[in-house]
Amino acid sequence: MAGLRTREELKRLEDLGRICRGDIIKMTTVANSGHPGGSMSSIDIFLSIYDFAKNDPNKPFDPERDRVIVSHGHTSPGVYSTLGRLGFVDIDEVIAGFRHPGSIFEGHITRGIPGVEWTTGNLGQGLSVGVGMALASKLSGKNNRVFVAMSDAEQAKGQVGEARRTAVKYGLDNLVVVIDYNDAQISGRAHNIMYVDIKANYLADGWKVIEVDGHDYLELNEALVEAEDSKGPVVVIGKTIMGKGVSFMEGDVSYHGKPLDFEKAALALAELGLENDIDRFVQMRKVLPSYHEQVQAIDEDVKPFTGDPIVYPVEKKTDNRSAFGKAVGDIGRLNKGRLPVMVVDCDLKPSTKVSEFEKVWPENFVQIGVQEHNAATLAGAASVCGVLTFFADFGVFGVDETYNQQRLNDINKANVKVGVTHVGIDVGEDGKTHHCLDYIGALRNFYGFKLIVPADPNQTDKAVRFMSETKGNFVIAMGRSTMNPVADENGNPFFGEEYKFEYGKVDVIRKGKDITLVTTGQVTHHAVKAADELRSHGIEVAVLNVSCPLGANFDSVKEFFSSIVISLEDHNVASGLGSILADYLVGSGIIPKSFEKIGVERYMFSGDNELLYDLAGLSSKAIVERIRGIIK
Repeated sequence: MAGLRTREELKRLEDLGRICRGDIIKMTTVANSGHPGGSMSSIDIFLSIYDFAKNDPNKPFDPERDRVIVSHGHTSPGVYSTLGRLGFVDIDEVIAGFRHPGSIFEGHITRGIPGVEWTTGNLGQGLSVGVGMALASKLSGKNNRVFVAMSDAEQAKGQVGEARRTAVKYGLDNLVVVIDYNDAQISGRAHNIMYVDIKANYLADGWKVIEVDGHDYLELNEALVEAEDSKGPVVVIGKTIMGKGVSFMEGDVSYHGKPLDFEKAALALAELGLENDIDRFVQMRKVLPSYHEQVQAIDEDVKPFTGDPIVYPVEKKTDNRSAFGKAVGDIGRLNKGRLPVMVVDCDLKPSTKVSEFEKVWPENFVQIGVQEHNAATLAGAASVCGVLTFFADFGVFGVDETYNQQRLNDINKANVKVGVTHVGIDVGEDGKTHHCLDYIGALRNFYGFKLIVPADPNQTDKAVRFMSETKGNFVIAMGRSTMNPVADENGNPFFGEEYKFEYGKVDVIRKGKDITLVTTGQVTHHAVKAADELRSHGIEVAVLNVSCPLGANFDSVKEFFSSIVISLEDHNVASGLGSILADYLVGSGIIPKSFEKIGVERYMFSGDNELLYDLAGLSSKAIVERIRGIIK
């Protein structure tokens, strides 16, 4: 319960701080690994924040709770000891299991452990997480508070500046940052490694700044109370000492990531006036299992209305990105007043078409500007707070530039819906800096993200509605150019009213026994056009559309793989659909008559997308010529 603490309550926290310092030493010594020094400088901050926040250890996933984000996740010994002593977790299990594969208490804090809201460790992302959760709280009408504990060294990161500005722009008076300013990091003094005027930066961006002694519980408590009445975001800068509490550790940066041996641990515990029961935890550790089941946070359900799909006629050209924008706008309209929906944009709304959502729900349209790293993290964090969250960007920014941010969204099992446009050489004239040629390969490195590469506007519309109502992280990847929607053999929309999108389904758009074309995305309509032309010349070509390259159910269409098989993709030929299909064929023991991968083999230059498709062998003309060369 927030408020000014009594002298007795502050004394209790101070006593806990001493005990927690002992826990930190014990767990890192038992594990012979970890970061004791920074944990001991941050421990008084952690205890003050967790004690102040509205967060019941008996109901750690209550949707009405305050959120506490710890950006410097390597100080996990401090976080875990705090959670143990405040009743969120069992402290004996923490000390014995820290950094052991049979324990949930990993080296960096892990979302799903009661009291841990986000898996962190990649420095510089925690403030973006806090901004995303504070925004989500505002948009859902809860206005719960979000506290972000940070280190001083990570203030040098550009993403921190992005998040600072966003917090001020959106008036996040429910956001409080507390920085552990111990002026120490792995390589020495932070001011020598990369000087940052932390106070000046926050003041320049419009934050309220409060400076305190980071080891003084009264000053910390008074600062948190003062922050409650602020009209905007507040940062509390706490001056601290590395290794605080043990004389031979204090101020020694070598203890940033170096545990004490048993002898020094005994000396430290004696100085703290604590029992040396390390051997008990060593024995407990010996009988831990060899692995642990992954923990899973309990998130608020997001169950949007998704409405009826829009069907685009085959005779009228349009683009997938416009279909995406219209579908997102429609979902916004349907859910306004019943479920918060948020769209995060990076100054690209006319191109990504999310301006359609802005027209419907402008107050939930979050314009980040050219700050992609912050935007990706912010969107992921908001998505686990009961808000249906879309993040729209170009492929080279939404996947490539923010690869690490999306990786953390994946690790955190977020629920963000990423729409990336302008993928592949379909972007044409923009040239090699904007040709996103690795989005399949990049996302293939993740374990949880699902990828949809729709063939046309009709499939795009249905895919957007599907991913909106399906839990988990999704990327939907789209090109820029317009096309006629794919038609069936009767001239009707293949992905029309009767079509139901299923993740992993491989669509048989044309049947044929001579050659099988396996394709994805924008290239599909070129493949269909080529197949129809070749059929008039007596060559039967099957066309398989793979809209979900990372989860394709190739077993359902394996009868098409006994003939000549060619994969076609507007993607790096070495890391996309063709490679996935090759893995499948080898793993299944299927040997086609021949197998060829056609895709982009180099960084392309600027030019008309049709010309570039010709050069890459992906245009309908090039496909026809290639197949005629094979079948003579």
